Amino acid sequence: MTQAVPKAIAVAKLLDSTLRSDRGRLLSILAANLRDLSLAEDALQDAAVSALSHWGRAGVPASPQGWLLTVARRKALDRLRGARRDALKAEALAQLIVHEEAEAEDIPDERLRLIFVCCHPALELKSRVALTLRTVCGLTTPEIARAFLDQEPTMGQRISRAKAKIAGAGISFLVPAAEHWPARLDAVLTTVYLIFTTGYLAGGEGARDLCLEGEYLMRMIDRLRPEDPEIEGALAMILLTAARRAARIGADGASLPLDEQDRGLWDQARISEGRAILARAMARRSPGPFQIKAAIADCRLAEAGPDWPQIAALYGALLRFEPTPVVSLNAAVALAEAGDPARGLEIVEGLAAELGDYQPWCAARASLLAMTGSRSAAADAYRRAIAMAPGPAEALFLQKRLAALPCDEEGPPEPL
Repeated sequence: MTQAVPKAIAVAKLLDSTLRSDRGRLLSILAANLRDLSLAEDALQDAAVSALSHWGRAGVPASPQGWLLTVARRKALDRLRGARRDALKAEALAQLIVHEEAEAEDIPDERLRLIFVCCHPALELKSRVALTLRTVCGLTTPEIARAFLDQEPTMGQRISRAKAKIAGAGISFLVPAAEHWPARLDAVLTTVYLIFTTGYLAGGEGARDLCLEGEYLMRMIDRLRPEDPEIEGALAMILLTAARRAARIGADGASLPLDEQDRGLWDQARISEGRAILARAMARRSPGPFQIKAAIADCRLAEAGPDWPQIAALYGALLRFEPTPVVSLNAAVALAEAGDPARGLEIVEGLAAELGDYQPWCAARASLLAMTGSRSAAADAYRRAIAMAPGPAEALFLQKRLAALPCDEEGPPEPL
């Protein structure tokens, strides 16, 4: 009895480690075999439960991953037969087990298929993010809910609806054909970048750091689909942005603009790697929006401070690929920083109908009003932006900007 408990703990730890590192690979193969993401997850969970008892009795197999894959296929077959439906699928799976059981130790990496399924444009962006984190990264539903400040049941329902939509729409578990590749790739890269930025703004809070999960996913995509300039651009953008992460919050807890950050805290290894990857992407002479965004991130790291004229020019180029209000807002801010705040404010004011309830628009408008000398209007705009701030660091930064507004004959701005 005394030996059984430590052995059970050791088996549980090994199983947890195996699933953390290989769950995405195993699930991607099962989903591709079964064409049913929910069935694949259930079968893998059944196999994990079996592993706890079997490995404890018979010992850990030479290939834990291969064992889980083989048993999960059998569990899926049992579920299909037990439900007395999908007879053709059950027969096909039975044949698959016969042919592939001997090859269980050689597990192909099919995660790119799974990523394209989870990031399908038919799903809304938040559902894509949640499903990718759940299936590819292996985060639990409570972890995902905490990251997005949702209730666990609400997030669970979102993930379930996304799986049902995949099944109902007949979304194929395939890497897109060449003619569909650019549009589908953009959906994937946008989803992964949102995962990264969510973690970046959260500051590494929680058991699983979404900033690192986003970087991990982008590296995986680059490895599975090498020499694609837009994938390289997206990876470079993440690395160049992540390099400043340790310096983005000051000692008082307020977020810091680039010109106030301690450059000694910047991750030089990530900067060097990001610049090398960006150079490799640009050398392919197939420009795209993620490469431009990476170039903007690089210009922010210039030795003499952000190269605002170049950043403004790059945003002009990005607008040709993504003529959206958010890109127009960023372009206007860059134009103002480059020396034309009046024109920048004019563009920002023109976006009010589309972005009036968007917190970054409120913060940018406040900054540009201050730059053009409209102290009273800037104070009002800052107060509104503070009320909408996504977190305490951003709110404190804006409060300091509000307090720093020059006094006029009416006195200093009123505190919140």
